Amino acid sequence: MRVLVPGGAGYIGSHTCKALALAGHTPIAYDNLRTGHRWAAKWGPLEIGDINDTAMLNDVMRRHKPDAVINFAALAYVGESNNEPTLYYRTNVAGMVSLLEAMCSNDVGSIVFSSSCATYGVPARLPIVEAEQQEPINPYGRSKLMGEMILRDACAAHGLGAVALRYFNAAGADPDGDCGEEHDPETHLIPLVLQAAAGMRPDIAVFGSDYDTKDGTCIRDYVHVTDLASAHVAALSACRPGKFAAYNLGTGTGSSISQVITRAREITGKQISVMTAARRPGDPPALVADAARARAELKWAPSHSDPDSIIQSAWLWMTAHRKSVIGR
Repeated sequence: MRVLVPGGAGYIGSHTCKALALAGHTPIAYDNLRTGHRWAAKWGPLEIGDINDTAMLNDVMRRHKPDAVINFAALAYVGESNNEPTLYYRTNVAGMVSLLEAMCSNDVGSIVFSSSCATYGVPARLPIVEAEQQEPINPYGRSKLMGEMILRDACAAHGLGAVALRYFNAAGADPDGDCGEEHDPETHLIPLVLQAAAGMRPDIAVFGSDYDTKDGTCIRDYVHVTDLASAHVAALSACRPGKFAAYNLGTGTGSSISQVITRAREITGKQISVMTAARRPGDPPALVADAARARAELKWAPSHSDPDSIIQSAWLWMTAHRKSVIGR
């Protein structure tokens, strides 16, 4: 298959492009390089363009004739979404409309959507199943839920086949060192912790130590980015004309922030200074996935997502591979 990958020069998008290539597909990365990187798009063509530029999307689709789309093109910072909600709706919601218009104009009938566990908000029970009420508590989560709603309507109206993957906390780096997590500014816990271990920052801020959890810090379900990439490839085969389906991607096991920091100290052998700060608005105390549906229907199971493998691969990217790949 030829697969158009909006956001294909980003963190999860680039790992998925590699997984597509290894599976015999041709990924066409489409990225405005606002948060993506030219060096990360190396498993197929790179087209530079914005998700809201429907004319450019039409041109790219006419030239490359993709069989399907995997859409990662989005803004994904909860804090930023609270401060600039219209920016998030313009990119994540209007961008989805733009993409679907181009798909319909070019007879591209299948799409896999990078959704999020943020659509659930604060769940009533754990682990979270796909039938859980979706009540997001920040603009980022609401924008992802709107994306799913638009896809449902497009499936009904235009016969598209769509799969939304609601994944939990992406983490880690390519085991071969070909790509890794590279954000500026960085906001994700594990690279921030490892930056503190490497002396790239003085400490790690822990936002809230009084949550109703076992050690007072937030609990998250960390999933290795390589496992997420494999799920996107598997989901291509689950797209059915006129049907929308959603799957959780996670391990079913949560790790607290304090646990992650402790393991990072042991794996790196470094001291990591911790500063406790106030809670951030929009952070649920705990998010853990029930991924039984993905296991049964996509035949997907995480194989790299134990905390030690995630931290070790991220540490190797930061200390052994990053400079050789991106040149700094």
